Amino acid sequence: MRRHTLLIDADDTLWENNVFFEKLIEDFITIIEPYGYTRAYVRHILNETERKNIRQYGYGVRSFGRSLEETYLKLADQMAKRETLALIHSRVIDLERTPPKILDGVPETLAYLTERHRLILFTKGEPAEQAAKVERSGLQGFFEFIEIVAEKDPQTYGGLVHKHKIVKSHGWMIGNSPRSDINPAMKIGLNAVFIPHQHTWNLEHEPVMGGSGKLVILPSFRELRGHF
Repeated sequence: MRRHTLLIDADDTLWENNVFFEKLIEDFITIIEPYGYTRAYVRHILNETERKNIRQYGYGVRSFGRSLEETYLKLADQMAKRETLALIHSRVIDLERTPPKILDGVPETLAYLTERHRLILFTKGEPAEQAAKVERSGLQGFFEFIEIVAEKDPQTYGGLVHKHKIVKSHGWMIGNSPRSDINPAMKIGLNAVFIPHQHTWNLEHEPVMGGSGKLVILPSFRELRGHF
């Protein structure tokens, strides 16, 4: 088999990530409910605040924390309490320190793949935060390169292909997000493996689009051994 270059996403592909954010969001909404808002409305305002802050501050726990605090101040208005802000901040710090929970089958599958192909970890987010997660995961040794970017769009993929001299017909992006992993990769001609995750962040949802490359959909990370 010819050697491939496998670009592999991190959050919710190698380890659980969004489930911890969702737990904090549910707790946050419970705090806001007594002010008379529905849970759906609070989530809507939080989503809109996150979209705004991502454009200015990027991805990551701290940007998320800023969005929680802004949403609280907006909805609580004059009834906002310092102790509630302090509680939200404390929970965000705890989230940032949460160790990665490696998904089932990941270490042994990476061990199998790295003997046969070139592996590049390709993740987006705040560089120091993502680098710390990678280090705590203990998985960095399986990868030839670690790439942390602010956004995973077609331009970023194009730059990565050029930097690492990836032959597109033998390059694959593997991940759980249609918006960041699958669609932009296929748009520039790479192949893609879509591994859906039930807790993928709702801002990453969009229909999976086709491209000139191949698309494979797998139920779990360990299934990669049957394709590579």
